[in-house]
Amino acid sequence: MMIDGSILVGSGNRRSAALFHAVNPSTGETLPQSFCAAGDRDVADACALAEAAFPAFSALRPEARAAFLEAVAEAILAIGDDLIATAMTESGLPRMRLEGERGRTCGQLRMFAAELSRGEWLDVTIDPALPDRTPPRADIRRMNVALGPVAVFGASNFPLAFSVAGGDTASALAAGCPVVVKGHPAHPGTGELVARAIQATVAAHGLPEGVFSFLPGVANDLGAALVGDPRIKAVGFTGSCAGGLALVAVAAARSEPIPVYAEMSSVNPVVLLPSALAVRADALGTGFAASLMLGAGQFCTNPGVVIAVEGEALDRFVAAAGEAIAAAEPLVMLTPGIHDSYRAGVAALEGNQAAHRIAQGPQASSPTRCTAALFETTAAAFLADAALGHEVFGAAAVLVRCADLDEMAAVIAGLEGQLTATLHMGPEDSAAAASLLPLLQAKAGRVLANGWPTGVEVCPAMVHGGPFPATSDARSTSVGTLAMARFVRPVCYQDIPDGLLPPALQSANPWNLPRTVEGIREVGH
Repeated sequence: MMIDGSILVGSGNRRSAALFHAVNPSTGETLPQSFCAAGDRDVADACALAEAAFPAFSALRPEARAAFLEAVAEAILAIGDDLIATAMTESGLPRMRLEGERGRTCGQLRMFAAELSRGEWLDVTIDPALPDRTPPRADIRRMNVALGPVAVFGASNFPLAFSVAGGDTASALAAGCPVVVKGHPAHPGTGELVARAIQATVAAHGLPEGVFSFLPGVANDLGAALVGDPRIKAVGFTGSCAGGLALVAVAAARSEPIPVYAEMSSVNPVVLLPSALAVRADALGTGFAASLMLGAGQFCTNPGVVIAVEGEALDRFVAAAGEAIAAAEPLVMLTPGIHDSYRAGVAALEGNQAAHRIAQGPQASSPTRCTAALFETTAAAFLADAALGHEVFGAAAVLVRCADLDEMAAVIAGLEGQLTATLHMGPEDSAAAASLLPLLQAKAGRVLANGWPTGVEVCPAMVHGGPFPATSDARSTSVGTLAMARFVRPVCYQDIPDGLLPPALQSANPWNLPRTVEGIREVGH
């Protein structure tokens, strides 16, 4: 499949005079392929096509949209090694990581296809008329319907799984919403390859061309124009807190405000309870370091804060973690800009009198490699200075030394919202874990025990979200089948003649859907 740097608006390929280039972060080299930057006219045309496509696409039988998603997964696989090679060059990520991410991308599409076929997402609920009741009850039927066109912003740290065909796109398409993707400028070639695969699948399935468009570009104004277009009804975003809040502000200022589902910032606290630390200090230190440095710390779930009670066991944890960090080869960061931000974040911690560096990785051999760093502070200092708890996107973390479990609880209570929170505990920690679990639940979208937060399983039960500033809406998730709920809304039909009802609500149940009728769950015929 050819990369020519085009803007993909519906079925059309467009050129523009405004050009940009990707950079190979491993070498700092500007890559030769030029890419056209989309402008206001491209945004308007893509949104108009999406609006035109919405009625037919949202009305498709669930099995038809499921077949479309399955075909998109196959089309992505059919790109072959060109996709992996391009992503390696544009992101600096290793082949094995990207091959796994491609599998995850296709797995997400297939998971939503299966959810479509199950039909539970429609939440069909029917309360038949009770004409003999006093007062009589009308015939009342409810189902979820698609919101409308969705704007999706590709993420820097996942060029496949959170980008053009990633979870936001997959869940929006599954819900029946056409998608306009604002491609991330760090990996435009990767984005174009995937976008062309989706574009071709739309055509092969005879769907309206506005079901999907791809708008590459570097300017913030492009994203603002997309979110501000009145035909867009929701936004999916993964990125910085500043970027996410800027889009939230644009969406809120519209004459019709719309939801922005932004994943933005998380330090993913790890709590080491005394019994677990006493027994497993060395292994916990090594495991923590591996999770911290995974992907150069550029996962949204890398652990950035460790909370533990002072003592000899904690010292052993620090020694093991420090040894692992000192021995690890610095990894390439995704872009020079991300590397510069990481260095600034580490420098801020080094300049903070309340933080003390206790471990550091080897000095990097190239200007975009990440030198890992671990700092420590006291609970009192951490509670007094919010900056110590801010995310440093990369392999940097802060260890908070607590005097006792009460101080540990105070630190947890003072945290901002998080994507994850982790408890390491042994059998003797049960009482402490029980007291801390409600605090952690209040702070995070996913709470896990005796593991590491990096690695987000793609499965129906997963929640990848959390209270602000982890996300802009704590009620949502960007991973798991519940992600579809972001892009639907409930509609109630009262006394509508059966022949005028959507198929999902008709008495004969022509789509054979699971439904709740008069409070009793029916699984279809």
